[in-house]
Amino acid sequence: MMTDDDAQDLLRRMLDAAIGAADPARVLASHLPEKPRGRCIVVGGGKSAASMARAVEQAWPDVDLTGVVVTRYGHAVPTDRITVREAAHPVPDAAAEAATREIMEEAAKAGPNDLVLALISGGGSSLLSLPRPPLTLDDLVAVNRLLLASGLSISEMNKVRRRLSQVKGGGLARAAKDARLVTLAISDVPGDDPEAIASGPTVPDPTAQADLSYLADKLGASLPKAAQDMLRAPSPDAEPFEPDYRLIATPQASLEAAAEVARAAGVTPVLLGDALEGEACELGTVMAGMAKAVARHGTPAAPPAVLISGGETTVTVGDTKPGRGGRNTEFLLSLALALNGHDGICAVAADTDGIDGTENAAGAIINAGFPRDAALAGLDARQMLAAHDSFSVFERLGCLIETGPTLTNVNDFRAILIRG
Repeated sequence: MMTDDDAQDLLRRMLDAAIGAADPARVLASHLPEKPRGRCIVVGGGKSAASMARAVEQAWPDVDLTGVVVTRYGHAVPTDRITVREAAHPVPDAAAEAATREIMEEAAKAGPNDLVLALISGGGSSLLSLPRPPLTLDDLVAVNRLLLASGLSISEMNKVRRRLSQVKGGGLARAAKDARLVTLAISDVPGDDPEAIASGPTVPDPTAQADLSYLADKLGASLPKAAQDMLRAPSPDAEPFEPDYRLIATPQASLEAAAEVARAAGVTPVLLGDALEGEACELGTVMAGMAKAVARHGTPAAPPAVLISGGETTVTVGDTKPGRGGRNTEFLLSLALALNGHDGICAVAADTDGIDGTENAAGAIINAGFPRDAALAGLDARQMLAAHDSFSVFERLGCLIETGPTLTNVNDFRAILIRG
C-alpha cells in the first residue's frame, strides 16, 4: 500500500517529468528551420532564453551564429557565439532596457539572406522592456508594480504591456524588417497564444486598435499619465504580418509527461487542463473539494488517482503589505486548510521555472499531517494566508521545493494525489 512518503516521492517525480518535457536541450533542435544561406542572428528574451541559445549553438555548430538574448538574473548559462545578458524579473530594470535596445539593434542588422531566430519564453514581458516614448523606464516600472498587485488576468496584463512597448506586440519583428524571421517559443500561458507569450514581440498585436480605457480605469489614479493616455488611444504599430511561429514546449505537453509517470506507478491521472486561472486561494478551495470527491465517491476517478492541472492563477494583494509567498504556495496553503488533514491526500504546487513569486523556491509539497505540524510549530496558517505569507508557513515546516532555476518555464504545475 502506498504511504505518504511514497506519494510525495511520486509527486516530486511527476514535477521533474513536467520540467524535463520542456528542457530546450531535449526539444529545441527538432523545431529549427532550414539553415540560412547567410548568418543566423539570434535574439530573444525570457527565463529560458539562455538555455535555448545554448541549444541552438549545439544543434548548429556549422552555422554563422551571432546575436543577443536576455534572461533573468541567475538564469544565464555558458554560450560561445551568442551573447547572454541578464536583467530583472518580474519588474524591469535599466539592464533590461539596455539589453532590449541591443537586441533590437541586432535584429535590425539582418540582411535579405540572413535568418533572424527569435527565442521567446515566459518572463519576456519583463526582460524585454523598451518603453514607448514619452513613457520612461520609471513609468514602466510603476506600471509593472501596479499590474502585479492588480488581480488582472494574464491576458489583461499583456494587453497593457503590448500597448506601452516598442518591442512587444510585434516590435521585434518590425525591427528585423525584410529578413526571414522564425520564432521558437516555450509557452507559459493558457491557450499557448503567441501574442501572450512574453507579450508577443514577434507577432501582430490583436488589440492594437482596441480601446483599453477600461484597463486604465482598473489600474487607477496611480497609473502614470503617459500610460493612461496610451491605453486610451490606438497603437501606432497596427500593420498585420504573417509570423513563422513554432512552439517547442507547452504546459499541456508537460502535464501529459507527468501523467505518464503517474500511470507507470499504477495511479490514475486526471488532467484538468493547462489553463486554470483565478485567485490562487479560491482555486485551492475548489480543488480541495474535488480531491474529497475522489476520496469519498470515486469521482471523477477512483483512488489511487491524481488531479493534475496547470495555468497561471493570480494573487490580489490589496492595500495591505503582503508577507512572503507566490501564487503556488498561496494555492497550496489554501488547499491544505480546506482539506483540514483529510487522510490519504498529498499535493504539490510549483512554478516550473524554479521560482514561485520572488522567493527562492519553486513551491511546496504537503501531506495529511499539515494541520498538526502547523499547530505544533505555533503557526496561525489561516491568518498567514490572509496576509499572503504562505512561503513563511512552508519554510517553517520544511515543505518547500527548491530546484534552483530550471532554465525553462511552462507555468505552474499542480498535482493532488489521493491514495484512497
